[in-house]
Amino acid sequence: MTRRRPPRSASAEELLTTLQRLTARARQEVQLHQARVELAEALQREMLPATLPALPGLQTAARYLPARSGLDIGGDWYDGFPLPDGTLAFAIGDVQGHDVEATAFMGQIRFGMRAVAATAADPGEIMDRTNDLLLSVDSALFATCTFVRLDPRSWELDTARAGHVPAVWATVDGQSGITDDVGGLPLGIQGGRTYPVTRRRLTTPGAFVLLTDGVVEGPSFPIEEGLDAVERLVASHASAGAEELADAVLQAAERTGHEDDAAVLVLRHDASPCGT
Repeated sequence: MTRRRPPRSASAEELLTTLQRLTARARQEVQLHQARVELAEALQREMLPATLPALPGLQTAARYLPARSGLDIGGDWYDGFPLPDGTLAFAIGDVQGHDVEATAFMGQIRFGMRAVAATAADPGEIMDRTNDLLLSVDSALFATCTFVRLDPRSWELDTARAGHVPAVWATVDGQSGITDDVGGLPLGIQGGRTYPVTRRRLTTPGAFVLLTDGVVEGPSFPIEEGLDAVERLVASHASAGAEELADAVLQAAERTGHEDDAAVLVLRHDASPCGT
């Protein structure tokens, strides 16, 4: 009979060396991930506009808040810019996915939409052409979005929605609501889509608030409850300034658990000049 030699037990020194090696590797991975998170947040903030267009009778304000966990940064954006015909364009959106890749895709959407809007005034057409543009870059990501066109002469507000959460509105006479506009698929999923346009006339002073789902939805906080809460908040602040209202709406993200990043875009308007 032969006797097998029992395996040699690892010495304390060898175990310590292995532990140190694994700890160093884990630390390196954490540092790399943290660097990507910091890069995504920095890129996100740099890509968002420094100012938004405003005019007599219209105040605008926007806020962006990165995810509380630091893991879901890079998806949300907002924008505002004048169009060649004298109207104003505003947009808000949310990229599926996070980190640096989502931030880069957000930049493609934002700048692509600006380029399209320079030659197309209708929000539905802008959405349609932006969708085709995103499909042409063959990315695996997609994005929800709401695009708004405001005519300062008639105070007509035209909106088109691509799979995005509804907007919230309120007027100083006590009216408020959540928009139920018909929309289309998110951008970057399928070509040949159409995006219906909803037209409103701003006849009473108040606020029109665009937001992303990070403001109104969380792991144990349904989106319907979040939208109802924001509607009540906007109604109670309908006469407040745009900056104050934007701060108040962004604070609503705290009750959702705030695991996603969040963005808010506020249009605080007076009545239509013609009052109709």
